[in-house]
Amino acid sequence: MRKEGLSGVLLAAGIFFLTPCVLADWGPVKRLTWNSGESSYPITATDSEMNIHTAWCEKTPGNAEIYYKRSSDGGATWSAAKRLTWNSGDSLFPAMAIDSYDTIHLAWEDYSLPNSEILYRRSEDGGTTWSPVQRLTWTSGQSFNATMGIGSGHVIHLAWEEATPGNREIYHKRSTNGGTTWGLAQRLTWTSGGSISPEMAVSSGQSIHLAWYDETPGDPEIYHRGSTDGGATWGLVQRITWTSGWSGFPAIAMDSAADVHVSWCDDTPGDPEIYYTRSTDGGTTWSPAQRLTWAPGSSRNPALAAEADKTIHLLWNDSFPGNYEIYYKRSLDGGATWGPDQRLTWTPGDSRVPTMAVDLNGTIHITWHDDSPGNREIYYKNGK
Repeated sequence: MRKEGLSGVLLAAGIFFLTPCVLADWGPVKRLTWNSGESSYPITATDSEMNIHTAWCEKTPGNAEIYYKRSSDGGATWSAAKRLTWNSGDSLFPAMAIDSYDTIHLAWEDYSLPNSEILYRRSEDGGTTWSPVQRLTWTSGQSFNATMGIGSGHVIHLAWEEATPGNREIYHKRSTNGGTTWGLAQRLTWTSGGSISPEMAVSSGQSIHLAWYDETPGDPEIYHRGSTDGGATWGLVQRITWTSGWSGFPAIAMDSAADVHVSWCDDTPGDPEIYYTRSTDGGTTWSPAQRLTWAPGSSRNPALAAEADKTIHLLWNDSFPGNYEIYYKRSLDGGATWGPDQRLTWTPGDSRVPTMAVDLNGTIHITWHDDSPGNREIYYKNGK
């Protein structure tokens, strides 16, 4: 789950092209929270019954806690919010994955301990009840920015940033028994600069792909590392970008053909923009970077999703209208070409940090936070 503002960098947006044949049809915006404190940084996933699950950070209790709700009717109505954490420190930035048994796996960073650590819960009944909290990291430095995925045999994969070596590095661990127990942490990066904001894509087989940005070259650049055996061993680290500007906050997705898709923010043009690349050979080689946005604003926080029919979905937030709004575009040919930008929100405040899930019927479910009510609240929209 990406977090805006970690490095204080803002990035930009796109211009419109009239090719209506690739426009998605979107429903109305629904507000999911009404709270006195901030509700922010949602994460969304769908299960095999096409229930929609979302979790977010909620500051109404005083410090930040993790909350959850679901929809069983395609987003028309939603359950009451369920509080999942009760801690003395902040619980932030949830990551979510749902396995083929429809077990919901949820991880987050928690500041109740002397430094932040990654904690975990799961629900085996669609979010009605949840397992006791498990602590997944025990380190002298901060552990944060968790990302999750489900592999073959219901193996749960977790990656995160770890500051124990001094600077930030990427780590991975997995559970082979549904989250009951977890293996040892594997360190995946060794660099002189920080390795930041990991994002994960996992196939139904044994392939795992991670993307992150690394500050070692001076200006941050995008890197990739993959595993073809379920995380037992890992290939070489690959640098994906070489630019004169700042490249950061990647998003990653994998389609049913195991093609890997990566999007990120880059400020090389002067105004930050959204870029994209793909690999059709498991991450060995990558296509030339495509610039996907051209506008005099700030585009950032890309989110990607890939479908079996080669449809690739992209979301981001863009300041081109004056305040930040949510935008969308898609590719119908596996990322070779892209349709026009679609603006999805029109609000007096900022709409930021979109996340999405695509269900088995191809419906796109998106959530984000918006501060138009005075403080941040969670909103939802779907399209196809």
